[in-house]
Amino acid sequence: MSKGKTRSPNLSHWQRTVLRDLRAIAAKNPSVLEIVSRSHRRDGTYAAITIRLPTKDLERAGNGLPLNDYEDFVVKIPPSPVYPPQVEVEHARFLGHPHVLQGYRLCIYLDQSREWNPSAGMAGFLDRLWEWLADAAAGQFNPETAMYHAVGGVLHRTAGTPTVVIREPVPGKTHQRAYLSTRTELRRDLTFSRTMDAQHVMPVITLSSDLPLGAGQTLAEMLQLLDAPDPLGYTRPRDPGRVTGRAALTALASASARNPNGEDQYFALAVPHPTSGPPHLLCGRLPAVVADQLRKLVRTHGATLDLDLATIPNIPISWCNVSDERPDITTRRDDQRPVNAFQGKTVHIWGCGGLGSWIAEFIVRAGAARIYLCDPGEVTGGLLVRQDFVELDIGNNKASALAQRLHSISDYVEVNVVPGALPNNLARVLSTCDIVIDATVSIAVGQLLAAAAAAKRGHALLAQVATDARTGTLGVLTVSAAPDRRGPAVIDADVGTTVLADGTLELYHCLWQNVLQGDELVPTRGCSAPTFHGSSADLAAVAGCLINLIGMHVAGQVSGTHLIALPHSAGNGPCHRFIEAQPHNSDIPGPSQ
Repeated sequence: MSKGKTRSPNLSHWQRTVLRDLRAIAAKNPSVLEIVSRSHRRDGTYAAITIRLPTKDLERAGNGLPLNDYEDFVVKIPPSPVYPPQVEVEHARFLGHPHVLQGYRLCIYLDQSREWNPSAGMAGFLDRLWEWLADAAAGQFNPETAMYHAVGGVLHRTAGTPTVVIREPVPGKTHQRAYLSTRTELRRDLTFSRTMDAQHVMPVITLSSDLPLGAGQTLAEMLQLLDAPDPLGYTRPRDPGRVTGRAALTALASASARNPNGEDQYFALAVPHPTSGPPHLLCGRLPAVVADQLRKLVRTHGATLDLDLATIPNIPISWCNVSDERPDITTRRDDQRPVNAFQGKTVHIWGCGGLGSWIAEFIVRAGAARIYLCDPGEVTGGLLVRQDFVELDIGNNKASALAQRLHSISDYVEVNVVPGALPNNLARVLSTCDIVIDATVSIAVGQLLAAAAAAKRGHALLAQVATDARTGTLGVLTVSAAPDRRGPAVIDADVGTTVLADGTLELYHCLWQNVLQGDELVPTRGCSAPTFHGSSADLAAVAGCLINLIGMHVAGQVSGTHLIALPHSAGNGPCHRFIEAQPHNSDIPGPSQ
């Protein structure tokens, strides 16, 4: 290294680059950016430097960030460009504002993976910070959507802890007894009803206000944050109804006394969101040795503990990830998608093979209430190539094996296995369920379904699905919607004539023609029935397309046939075509109807 040049051996190449860029920008634009600190300082793995920005000209709103004419910010630079620099302040004026974490850190990147662009350098970073300050000062942030806004804007999670699942509303009580059941080593379920599976007693403590600095990392820190001044000098307003640290400790001790010795003690905090609505839930765990001490104190001195909170040692809290699935908190990720039409529906699936097995899984994930499965076949090893089964299913009945998988996907769905190829009383099925999907590719089943539909006006939505023998990349879906009294097989036959007469649909002619030699395969030597070619990737994709199309018909009255082709299908033709079924004489009401 040449004489006169200095280099910080503890800094990474990226950190040195960022510091150099910041100083260069400040030197070129002194009225826009000032470097306050003469040199960087270390903050763990970060390199920290303080900058000053002129903020007096930013538009202000009454609910906006309270900015002075000039503001100082600590920029903390990570060693790698994978993560953006962090921006912090060293005062409490921003406490409680949306996207201000624990009172001092500015959340200028909500989704780092999509918003942080290292190639834009520090000029891009400063532009982002400036835009954030402008929006914050003008009150443009929606506090209702600020992530974890009730608990200082940060996720409370300790590595190695289980995830706690909650799906029930939280009762509106200051102290509520709840119970945990152990589903797996990594999962606990929280419920407010004690059952044989849910035995661990835990308190749910509903706070009267939010925790803008978070809930702390130790028991003493959490109790202090409930009712004492915080490290930044912010003191909570006096509230006679506030849950104090002493009250929370008493609730913890009382619950621990109801659990066996040697058992960790779980608890939950229901933290009100600053903009009202359902509370945010935090779930913590105290180690068994601490829980045992609390049990001993309760048995000796009673449930109300008269302890000096200042004497409580630094007992770490393990914060559990909370999978909050309360309906008033979460929005389904498939909201407004076609499969959303299956929510709460009762569905019959006949045929649990190449298409039926995947369709069943997609419908369960979409939130169906009940599913009935029919398939007399047995799972063999060769089927795993393209059907939704696993090694342990070999030798089991297809419908039974699929039912086990569906139960593992959702706790909500009711799965029923119907013996045989289809139910006995088809008229009752068509009257009581919402959707019937025939994935059997059976002429006999199609004819029986058509006969049942002809005898029943106002039947369930009827759908028939199939794929081609040569590739398994084409799909055909025929839908018979009430009050159409033709079954899917009848509509399919009529549509077939139209398709075969249309040269632009030549890609789909094979779906109505006899199978050509070589289009099918014989999977094993000997007396093995020929079957169609196809992979799990092909059939899952075809099934996904068809199930979306069925969803689009659930609320409608249109019958017809959909033709679909995957992008890699061999041949020329449209990737999708819908052919509406022509009105049938039996569908036109007469004078007496």
